[in-house]
Amino acid sequence: MATLNSLKQVLKQTETVRASSVKQPLSDAQYSAGFNILLQGSGWLTYEDFIIPQLSQLIISLVNSRDISVLEIGPGPKSVFGYLPGCIREKVRRYVAFEPNDLFATKLEEWLRSGSDTKSPLPCLESLPDIRRSPFALDGKTGSTSAGNEDEKFDVILFCHSMYSMKPNRKFIERALEMLVERPLPGMVVVFHRDGTLRFDGLVCHRTASFPAGVIRVPDDDEVLDSFASFIAGFVTHDAGTEKAVRNEWRQVCRALGRRDEAHPDRLSFSSPDFMVAFTQHATALSELAAQVPLVKGGETVKNREARLHHPASIAKPREIHDVQQCVRWALEHGVGLTVLGGGHSGHCLWPNVVSVDMGAFDQVHILDRGKSGLDSGPCVVAEAGCNTGDIVCKTMAAGLTVPLGARPSVGAGLWLQGGIGHLARLHGLACDAIVGAVAVSVKSGQLLYVGHVPSQHRPAGAVCPENEADLLWALKGAGNNFAIVVSVTFKAYVAPIYSIRNWIIPLKDNTEAQLRLSNFDELVARKLPRNCSADAYLYWDTDQLRLGITMVESSTTGPKPETPPSVCAILGMEDDSKAVDGVGLFETEMYMSGMHGGHGGGKTSSFKRCVFLKNIGAVKIADILVAAIHTRPSPFCYLHLLQGGGAVGDMTADATAFGCRDWDFACVITGVWPRHQDDTETARAAIQWVYNVADSLLPLSSGTYSADLGPDPRDATLAAAAFGPNRPSLARLKQSLDPRNVLTYACPLPKVPVGLKLIILVTGESCAGKDYCADIWAFAFSTYARKSLTARVVSISDATKREYASATGADLGRLLRDRAYKEQHRPALTAFFQDQVQQRPRLLEEHFLNVVHGAADVDVLLITGMRDEAPVVALSHLVPDSRMLDVRVKASKETRRIRRECHSVDGGGNDDGEDNSDDKNEDEKNYDKSNLTALDYRPSLTFDNDVTGNEAAERFAKRYLLPLFHEDFQRLANMVPAVPDFPRPGIEFRHVLDISQQPGGLALCTSLLQTHFTGDWAKVDVVASCEAGGFIYASALAVRVGLPLVLVRKAGKLPPPTISVMKLLSHVSSSAAKDSKEEERMEMSRDVISRGASVVVVDDVLATGNTLCAVLQLLIKAGVGAEDITVMTVAEFPVHRGRELLRRCGFGRVNVQSLLVFGGA
Repeated sequence: MATLNSLKQVLKQTETVRASSVKQPLSDAQYSAGFNILLQGSGWLTYEDFIIPQLSQLIISLVNSRDISVLEIGPGPKSVFGYLPGCIREKVRRYVAFEPNDLFATKLEEWLRSGSDTKSPLPCLESLPDIRRSPFALDGKTGSTSAGNEDEKFDVILFCHSMYSMKPNRKFIERALEMLVERPLPGMVVVFHRDGTLRFDGLVCHRTASFPAGVIRVPDDDEVLDSFASFIAGFVTHDAGTEKAVRNEWRQVCRALGRRDEAHPDRLSFSSPDFMVAFTQHATALSELAAQVPLVKGGETVKNREARLHHPASIAKPREIHDVQQCVRWALEHGVGLTVLGGGHSGHCLWPNVVSVDMGAFDQVHILDRGKSGLDSGPCVVAEAGCNTGDIVCKTMAAGLTVPLGARPSVGAGLWLQGGIGHLARLHGLACDAIVGAVAVSVKSGQLLYVGHVPSQHRPAGAVCPENEADLLWALKGAGNNFAIVVSVTFKAYVAPIYSIRNWIIPLKDNTEAQLRLSNFDELVARKLPRNCSADAYLYWDTDQLRLGITMVESSTTGPKPETPPSVCAILGMEDDSKAVDGVGLFETEMYMSGMHGGHGGGKTSSFKRCVFLKNIGAVKIADILVAAIHTRPSPFCYLHLLQGGGAVGDMTADATAFGCRDWDFACVITGVWPRHQDDTETARAAIQWVYNVADSLLPLSSGTYSADLGPDPRDATLAAAAFGPNRPSLARLKQSLDPRNVLTYACPLPKVPVGLKLIILVTGESCAGKDYCADIWAFAFSTYARKSLTARVVSISDATKREYASATGADLGRLLRDRAYKEQHRPALTAFFQDQVQQRPRLLEEHFLNVVHGAADVDVLLITGMRDEAPVVALSHLVPDSRMLDVRVKASKETRRIRRECHSVDGGGNDDGEDNSDDKNEDEKNYDKSNLTALDYRPSLTFDNDVTGNEAAERFAKRYLLPLFHEDFQRLANMVPAVPDFPRPGIEFRHVLDISQQPGGLALCTSLLQTHFTGDWAKVDVVASCEAGGFIYASALAVRVGLPLVLVRKAGKLPPPTISVMKLLSHVSSSAAKDSKEEERMEMSRDVISRGASVVVVDDVLATGNTLCAVLQLLIKAGVGAEDITVMTVAEFPVHRGRELLRRCGFGRVNVQSLLVFGGA
């Protein structure tokens, strides 16, 4: 798919051929017509999916502390500020814009000055919007329409797709920086730019982001194409003899370069990638770094073609460790990020407008024998971070040693720190497994650290061993690029072997033979090889035929092995060639270097790679995807490389190092290749997209992904979510601890620890009950009526399925999300797609939920719609154990829902509330709800009746039930519950909930909250019940406070007869404290102490496993109390133990459960 920028170049070239034509700038009307075409349909998705969210995240920190003034350069007919969340729009008190297009300026003024019947998009402006009908100028000589008074200052200055004619780019940004406020918090200049490249020549960004998925779809209509082409080219021709011919040629160009998708046969699609860059007053701080560390501008020597296209602010070339520390301290002082340049294979070792730290000067390799290494296991190798694999192998081979590194000689420290898969991996493990120590610069402080085993003679002066040494070393071994700037690594060394290499190239007649050959290779060859052998496979196309290449590498410390094992020959036949090589020669034996397509070495080609881990490559589903990938390759040089794993790789437990993906047989490296002279062309872009498409199709069948290639490109986000296996939560917490300022923000993305996310509200209910409408009102209420500034966001979880479906099929995502009729057309295919995904990914709901949560880590309140599972808190709360979660069920009468459904049918809206007129569940929900339980088997946290029109009832509900959850008393109570590590045994972090009662005012505060937090009516409650021992303290105080009798539940033998009793399993804490105790005990309650049908509030100190509460509830049911008449109130809940799930499994889903506090851990 051609980009708008490439279309522009061709349009200009086409017109240039006609030297006689007369060019004229676009009139305001012509520009307006082209602009409208660009924003129709899919064009607006870039705003919704990228610009609005990114701008909101940048500004939210400003509006949390003050009102703001904004200056917008070239806003067009409407301001993007008018589409930001209400909590931001209401903080905008002054709005100024430079808009030279008179038509746009007039429309903008009318839109912002809405009448009394329409609420203004910026409702809290203290003065009328100031729309200046002139360009934003540098010299300020345009009178009242100049760049403004020298004293004018703004909190936010926005260039949204308006820098196309502003040259040089740096000068305009510097002018804008002069107009920023400096206190109490510095303002920022934000730039969004579509396609192409802006050159800021040394300005350092505060933050940057990209959106490569942007697409513009244009109707294939002559008049529309005439306006569109003129808008893209930036001019029209006014020559009677050539105008018509130019128009015809431009139409032909558009139709030749535009792609016609099956889902949009009447439209031409063009790629429209977008990026954002934000600057603060620190943008010009590079001179300060230059005074301390040598800097260079170019990145021409970088290996990775993707990185070569980036334009870093500068490249720092530290010569001493002190220089590296200076780079970190500079970044911390100015609030900017850094990238690290080692071997130059990573696509994000250079990043636009970011300073890169080139570690090339640190290029020494030191070998220490057993006597000097200090390792009982033998010799070690200290390799500095500027070394590459070839350097280390050459130096160690001379000493008869080796280190299990990767398969390419030019890769550097970034690969070792994130895995390192080579031909010795099956025998000795990954490169990161061989790391026993490291020297690194902390990106939290700039301090020099050493961790693990670093020989004393290689510990730099001033290096200290941190308290979190074990955590940092663990993180460096598999995810090191995220946590520190590594200066050197200490490896465990092994005896250097000789390698026997054997190659087979097998032509494949068809897909059936390909699947059979892959299966035989996997099951009959690879799985039976000893650990000193590895067998790699290649799928590629050469000389008009699909081929399977196989390379077997056998290592031996006693000499080469001349004979191929007979069992291998029986399956593969005699090898085509064989040789014996040492560790250096091994690099050149890789089939893609010499045996495929005439060889990919020598700088003739560029490549782009992503890697997923697979088992059973001969399985039909996997083999079909692999073979189909080669058939759909956009370049003849693309191939798949399957590197064998297993052996020592899988011997390590998933949590032994940060590299948590251990259960795989092959690492499938999907490699897009094209001739180097076609860099940054449609050929290169198509190959990159092919890599992502293949990776996405394999991902549901994979055992994870390889993090070494992944970076901040949003297309990597899905793959990054599958990297590191079960270690992602631990790595996220360490990232927060070791890199709190996110200095290394451009490494493989880790999930954010939702430190700000205090409340998750799942808005559930029947179709057309008004869930989305209510969620929006409640989000507005949090940002408007709360005592302190809160941020709230509404997200639909079902959108994830629609996005995946659109990506897989080419359907129009915008119409799937908003056009109900279009969605109905796709419903059968969407349903089948979702059902297939559920089969392949049984934990799909959890996956989508966590993606939504991680994407909202910067907000206080997350409201999730689009999911009507019968018991969502039960199913999901354990995944976010540190956040309070509740579900609010929105109800409406059948008649109200019918009327709303008819309204949706008329207006064609895409709101999920009106998505189904056949039953109350969409295809997502039918599959998410695995149980056959009826709605009565689960009781939501709260219920809201939404039969009335208007906002008032929903706002009252928020003020009564939702906003009080953020009362300061809850935090006061939480502060009274200390964490006690390693109690009652090592590994348990115990929360001392009973300590509340031992603190001044603690018991009174707790019982007050229990009373006011109760969502029922105390006047209708008959008794309070509680079980010994902790619950008695709070239940007795509460019973006195509300004037109700207290019913006691005790261990058998402590109450006089007559009693009723049930068996109870021990709690997790009790069983941990006394390993030899019995696993269950009998609990009793006095008979006839509670009347049949009474209303009961059960009070306990904690809800963890739910065993205690389950026994209490069983006793109450035995006494004749209905589950719907019981409410459970606990002081603290620990969702990780899934107590709610046990209660529902035991038949108590209708019992309302409320908790004052929520904690992760024990």
